[in-house]
Amino acid sequence: MTSDQSSEKKSADQPAVTDGAVQNNASPSPAENASKPVTSDEAAIVAPVSQEIAEAPAAPVAAAVSAPEAKPAVDTVNTPAQSEPEVAAVPAQSAAEAATGPIVLKSASEALRPEPGTPPPLPKKRKRSRHARSQIVVFANFMLSLLVFMVIGVGALFYFGKVQFTSEGPLTQDSTFFVKRGSGIVEISDQLERADLITDARVFRYGARMSGMEKSMKAGEYAIPARASMRDIMNIFAEGKSLMHQVTIPEGLTVQQIFDRISNSDLLTGDLPKELPPEGSLIADTLSFTRGTTREEVVTRLKTAQAKLVDEVWAKRRDGLPVKDKNEFVTLASIVEKETGVASERPHVASVFVNRLNTGMRLQSDPTIIYGIFGGRGKPSDRPIYKSDIEKETPYNTYVIKGLPPTPIANPGRDALEAVANPLDTQDLYFVADGTGGHIFAATLKDHNDNVRKWREIERQRKEGATGAPAAQ
Repeated sequence: MTSDQSSEKKSADQPAVTDGAVQNNASPSPAENASKPVTSDEAAIVAPVSQEIAEAPAAPVAAAVSAPEAKPAVDTVNTPAQSEPEVAAVPAQSAAEAATGPIVLKSASEALRPEPGTPPPLPKKRKRSRHARSQIVVFANFMLSLLVFMVIGVGALFYFGKVQFTSEGPLTQDSTFFVKRGSGIVEISDQLERADLITDARVFRYGARMSGMEKSMKAGEYAIPARASMRDIMNIFAEGKSLMHQVTIPEGLTVQQIFDRISNSDLLTGDLPKELPPEGSLIADTLSFTRGTTREEVVTRLKTAQAKLVDEVWAKRRDGLPVKDKNEFVTLASIVEKETGVASERPHVASVFVNRLNTGMRLQSDPTIIYGIFGGRGKPSDRPIYKSDIEKETPYNTYVIKGLPPTPIANPGRDALEAVANPLDTQDLYFVADGTGGHIFAATLKDHNDNVRKWREIERQRKEGATGAPAAQ
């Protein structure tokens, strides 16, 4: 081979040099890269990167290794004076590295990035400063101390309230207290404190609520003993044994007179019914009630009791009486009631009126004259009955009308009703006052006139030194 051929062959094997730059005609293969000498600059880059790859955990890499970019080289052709610098040898791949695939060269920034799938590093905990830790301790101690003081305070308050609730009260003598209907615990406790029955309304309220008896207290009037504690008073209210009061309705009062009595009672509340009940429909009896009972409720009770009484006595009446219904029955009983105040002689008086009705005689009862003139208000006590009153025509004057008045003239009691239902079996048609509060009875007019003369003598003697007597029948 000639020198020219050797030069051409050498020129074909080496890259062409143009203006100091080496141009690669073809990309070197991996085998050529492995056998190609490495420059000092490339060694400086490859060495640390290779070291980082060797220290990094094994991970899948790309199948192809990128060839380093060609750099300009100094023309060293046939220059014996210049010698190529020694390049540090690149460590050969280990068996483990070869098994995982070829090594991929990365830049420094890419090498610092975490591999895909690698969990992010945990944030480092910041240590609290000593000043911050001391503030937390101070605050925790303050809150703990506050909690302790609160527990102690609540306990002391509860103990004080319990002692006050169960201790003797300020009342020095027995008294009464009225719990109104619909009153709540606040109103009741305030009234107790104003009445000096307890010392603290709040303690009474809390005690009632804590014991579960707030809703158990009943309306009514109660007797409160001296030195009664709050607990004693609360138990009295819950027991509900209210003081009982009474109103007495005498026999023979009219409905208007009964209404006047009920209206004047300070123990009752509310208004009376706007319309008067029928005459004779209210019972004459003693009625028990608690303070605060309404007047309308009292009237209702009187009506109910009278209706029950009339039904009871009417069912036991004797056959053949000259009354056709309950109204006439009560009407005749009211006349008997007004004629005498002696209960034992009412059956005898009833027999006289029954006999007169059976024979067609007029009843000639003085109380019917008074009711016909004055109505339910009654005759003034200082007004006598005049002869003109006897002759005055009214629907109730039995000196003028025949038979019974249209309605009762009063509210009869049980004795008068039973006397009419079962009168004495007599032939008497007359009676006159005997001067002692009772009456003398007669079957004939002659005997009756004799009795009238005796009564007038008694009346004359009374006028001389005493009061007058009732008129004769």
